[in-house]
Amino acid sequence: MTHTASYCYLSSQEWDDKIAGLSRIASSCSLCPRNCGVNRLENKRGFCGAPDQMIISSIFPHHGEEPPISGNNGSGTVFFSYCTLKCCFCQNYQISHEYEGRPYTNEELADAMLELQNKGCHNINLVTSTHYMHRVVASLKIAAAKGLSIPVVYNSSGYENTSVLELLNGIIDIYLPDMKYGNNVFATKYSKAPDYVERNREAIRTMFRQTGSLRCDQFDNAYRGLCIRHLVLPGAVDSSLQILDFLKATFDPSDISVSLMSQYRPLYNAVSFPEINRMITGDEYNRVKDAFVNAGFQVFFQEIGEQDKGFIIDFTKRKSEALTGDDSGSNPPTLI
Repeated sequence: MTHTASYCYLSSQEWDDKIAGLSRIASSCSLCPRNCGVNRLENKRGFCGAPDQMIISSIFPHHGEEPPISGNNGSGTVFFSYCTLKCCFCQNYQISHEYEGRPYTNEELADAMLELQNKGCHNINLVTSTHYMHRVVASLKIAAAKGLSIPVVYNSSGYENTSVLELLNGIIDIYLPDMKYGNNVFATKYSKAPDYVERNREAIRTMFRQTGSLRCDQFDNAYRGLCIRHLVLPGAVDSSLQILDFLKATFDPSDISVSLMSQYRPLYNAVSFPEINRMITGDEYNRVKDAFVNAGFQVFFQEIGEQDKGFIIDFTKRKSEALTGDDSGSNPPTLI
């Protein structure tokens, strides 16, 4: 059975209304909870530092995502530069902090999405696109008019304003957000986001309300739903368990897919924080994994000790010029 992406059913007027709404938000920017209030349409820059025009680092079929996202042919990933969160330990710091990438017009991104579809990718995977969504949705409208029909994955830090998510309803079929922190002490210290937990939990509720549980077709490729990612941090098992407590209290665990990542490495500015300037231990990761599994969640996991095998992308080598080939050395999560 073929599942048509939700956005294929939008009328031209519905597309225009969503683009206009996102543009209004960008004109006094509250695309994310930083609520900087700068006019992005006039190229003013807020906390994220992003210009109005999209800066994209890499576009390619990615085989290292969760199995229902990557499938056999890869997930059509679009890695956007700049970021609304800017975690001190970011594994993609070359694009989030150092802004590797080049400008793309709406038309160029639309054509790139179509090329990913033509390559057989199972979805369009928007990686950290929150701060460009007024441009991204305009690009999606162009691509849809030219025949784009595969699901769109919203792959984000989970630091979202629900006003933006409401405008994405009917466009995004698969939400792939992070739940980074279970408490705001760590969120403030490592991401300068003292309201992360509240905004993140509101976003997770909204995403689930829009798309429900993660669903897959007969080939085990996801076509709709929510999958939550959580990167286990050194010395932060309690924070992970606070996330677990929220999810248990809010949802039926059998409805929620969780990807527990062991790939933390002390990159970028983690050296400034001695408590996270190390790898996680097997005991730390397994305590979190066992707690989620025992609670009844569908869990994707990464083998501990595999952190050096293909998880970190060197964006300076990929550049953004072409859709040549795909990633190599990927080590995707496994489903328990």
